[in-house]
Amino acid sequence: MDPYQVLGISKSASLDDVKSAYRKLAKKYHPDLNPGNKDAEKKFKELNTANAILSDPDLRGKYDRGEVDEQGSPKAPQGPGPGFGGRGGGGPYYYETQQDGGRYSSQFGGMDSDIFESIFGQAMGGRGRRTANTDQNYSMEISFKDAALGAEQEITLPTGKKVKVKIPAGMESGKKIRLKGLASPGDVYVEIQVQPSKLFTRVGHNLELELPISLTEAVLGGEVPVPTLDSAVMMKIPAGSSSGSKLRVRGKGIAGGDLLVILKIVMPPKVDSELQEDVRKWSQKNPYNPREGFPGDR
Repeated sequence: MDPYQVLGISKSASLDDVKSAYRKLAKKYHPDLNPGNKDAEKKFKELNTANAILSDPDLRGKYDRGEVDEQGSPKAPQGPGPGFGGRGGGGPYYYETQQDGGRYSSQFGGMDSDIFESIFGQAMGGRGRRTANTDQNYSMEISFKDAALGAEQEITLPTGKKVKVKIPAGMESGKKIRLKGLASPGDVYVEIQVQPSKLFTRVGHNLELELPISLTEAVLGGEVPVPTLDSAVMMKIPAGSSSGSKLRVRGKGIAGGDLLVILKIVMPPKVDSELQEDVRKWSQKNPYNPREGFPGDR
């Protein structure tokens, strides 16, 4: 089909119009959103091809001039032989668009990363882009827990093929997982982006966690539950603990690392006169300077 008709735009459409039309339709027909729907899969492939042609100004011009067909492949020259019009047959056109594994060496061609992010962000959190060879690159966003403990996730290629990706424990943002031979004939590379955790901060193989404790627990000590990546453990708080004190839970970090628990004393929601009076009496009998040696202390 004519790529303009596939995207539902006119021949005067701008590049932004092409992107907008493709983004809207690709979301609608993406295989992840239409599992088992062969018509949607066929439509998605047509959208990829149409977008590949119309999002490339050079190839779009060749299509408008009749030099390539609806698939982006070169047409046989019109006229009395290969040298007609100063152009050698179909070969040069194919070379210009396909050299170095160009945009049309697979169904992947011409799909902009922002469009891919929009599609995969809704379906499975990944996006793809072409490289200068036959490899395919994806970016997959995974949870902090999956990165730390390892997991297996599934991605869907633009062709509709589903691929399982094994994520090893201890994965970090920016690292890539290679799936050999899945790009036919190239490889698929999945770059991992790890979502930040609301609880944990990674420091090498260790994890840090800020744990709120009460004034009573800080003064008298006690045993409190502490969350880890896979379960909760009970931890003893030493009597007289201060905010900023670090306690270690061995083996509860990443790949054999530890969990470092940083204590944070939280005052009660309301400080009544009885507490104030008790503290006042205690401080008169036990004066101390918590800022001794601190810059600016007199």
